[in-house]
Amino acid sequence: MMSNANLQARKSKVIARGQGNVYQVYVDHAKNSEIWDVEGKRYIDFGTGIAVCNTGHSHPKVVEAVKAQVDKFSHTCVMVNPYEVAVELAEKLTDIAPGDSEKKAIFVSTGAEAVENCVKIARAHTGRRGVIAFNGGFHGRTNLTMALTGKISPYKHLFGPFPGDIFHAPFPIACHDISVKDSLKALANLFKVDIAPSDVAAIIVEPVQGEGGFYAAPTEFLQALRDLCDEHGIVLIADEIQTGFGRTGKMFSFEHSGVEADLMTMAKGIAGGFPISAVVGKSEIMDAPLPGGLGGTYGGSPVACAAALAVLDVIEEENLVERSNQIGALFNERLSALQAQYPQLIGEVRNQGCMIAIELVKNGDFEQANTELTQAIIAKAAEYGLVLLACGFYGNVIRFLPALTISDEIANEGLDTFAKLFASLA
Repeated sequence: MMSNANLQARKSKVIARGQGNVYQVYVDHAKNSEIWDVEGKRYIDFGTGIAVCNTGHSHPKVVEAVKAQVDKFSHTCVMVNPYEVAVELAEKLTDIAPGDSEKKAIFVSTGAEAVENCVKIARAHTGRRGVIAFNGGFHGRTNLTMALTGKISPYKHLFGPFPGDIFHAPFPIACHDISVKDSLKALANLFKVDIAPSDVAAIIVEPVQGEGGFYAAPTEFLQALRDLCDEHGIVLIADEIQTGFGRTGKMFSFEHSGVEADLMTMAKGIAGGFPISAVVGKSEIMDAPLPGGLGGTYGGSPVACAAALAVLDVIEEENLVERSNQIGALFNERLSALQAQYPQLIGEVRNQGCMIAIELVKNGDFEQANTELTQAIIAKAAEYGLVLLACGFYGNVIRFLPALTISDEIANEGLDTFAKLFASLA
């Protein structure tokens, strides 16, 4: 019988160590919020491929759409011979994107590509060079997006030099004593010291930091960024790669603030696991690049477009945006009860919809990150039949990203198991 250990040994021989794996668990099949490995063991999946399978693993409607598209054709390149599924998906994405402005879209393959294209579009529109991002932010693994990412290890270590004209400012995090005022003051200082606002093409921000620790940007902060960008003619980019498609209890997280970005990135949950990403933004900005200036061979794959259209149908038909709020409330209640048992270890439980996290500390002190306990929990999760992910600027946050289609029964089973796992290490 094939074993996880055998497959890990084979992987180690042929796949570079830089592309590591959190778990030495090799998937045989998966359904909705459950995974079975090659040895037949079952796992409750609280990671969903890093917020990708919002509609669960192998949703029947997505599978059906993909099969039907493959029967027709798998690729012609949307820039050579386009097809209706791409046009229809662009129509739907521009319709659901927050804000009243007329919008257009482009398709590429990955989140990092979407971010890079946002920067290209913003520079073409403004004729400016600078881009401002935030400490703790994560925007991808390409050279430009690594420069935008506000965390060295493991994403930037050993990989420089990075492009110039990239600047960082503090992200407001109340539990770490960084206020909205502090962040805005740092931006003002940046304009005095490093780059004039008239040279800034764009400011990019995650409405909830992903790798940074699941910290939600306060509404006051996003509104202030909108005002700042309007004042100086700067393009405001919303990086919604991890927060999109119902994950935060709205279709997109920026909707919580009522702020309309100029450009936004979409990926991860867009197509139930099929590789596609998009940039959607205000038409006059999106049209700044000349024909041929944007694109990619696999961007807007017809198979992925068909999957994405099915995902949008499932989100609507199964009311998954509201379901996200229900799941988030369930997790918050259960994890807050665990926090009450271990107040010295769980500093905070936080969620925006179904983007859920606990921050682990020592002695109830946020300045003492409990990275060791976090790593121990992740290391032992598979033994307990769980798939969990860590994140955070200091690596001390456990994040929960269950499928929006998970049942209360399986969610509670997983949370019961997590409580036992936590107790075994506390």
